[in-house]
Amino acid sequence: MKKWICLFLVVVLGLMSGCSKQEPAADLTPVTLNEVAHSIFYAPQYVAIENGYFAEEGIDLTLVTGFGADKVATALVSGEADIGFMGSESSIYIYNQNPEDYIVNFAQLTQRAGNFLVAREPIENFTWEDLKGSYVLGGRKGGMPQMVFEFILKKNNIDPATDLSIDQSIDFGSTAAAFTGNDAEYTVEFI
Repeated sequence: MKKWICLFLVVVLGLMSGCSKQEPAADLTPVTLNEVAHSIFYAPQYVAIENGYFAEEGIDLTLVTGFGADKVATALVSGEADIGFMGSESSIYIYNQNPEDYIVNFAQLTQRAGNFLVAREPIENFTWEDLKGSYVLGGRKGGMPQMVFEFILKKNNIDPATDLSIDQSIDFGSTAAAFTGNDAEYTVEFI
């Protein structure tokens, strides 16, 4: 693992545990971070950036939003990003291709997925059974929002392949816009 990855992890963990402010370092190490989405889940990171904590630790951080794990992985593989915030799916796909230099997931930054289900019409006393026979915009096949949704369905004894119709053709970040222009009853969204 590269030294800056370890340094970055130490800095992030230190900031989240309330480290004290120090004077900025004279020589800053440039680091490009590509996040999968701009999310409230990454609020500690945004606070650290705004308060200059990365600079104080010697890091000149450039933040880029990739809008999908596939795009974050592409940025990592191409060298456009040094580190990425994303789920594990893209790193697994890359690893399964047996490359010499693969992506390593090394930290879990959030405890919960930021996914939620939106219904077109209000539903009193919703249960997961209400999804049977429905049409749902689920997101990109193999993407974390889609996989989390399928996990929840299975946990509630609903077969994602036969009990409902899940549209997996919509790119990450486009499901909300697509939901306004089609006849889906539900959409899976991400905060």
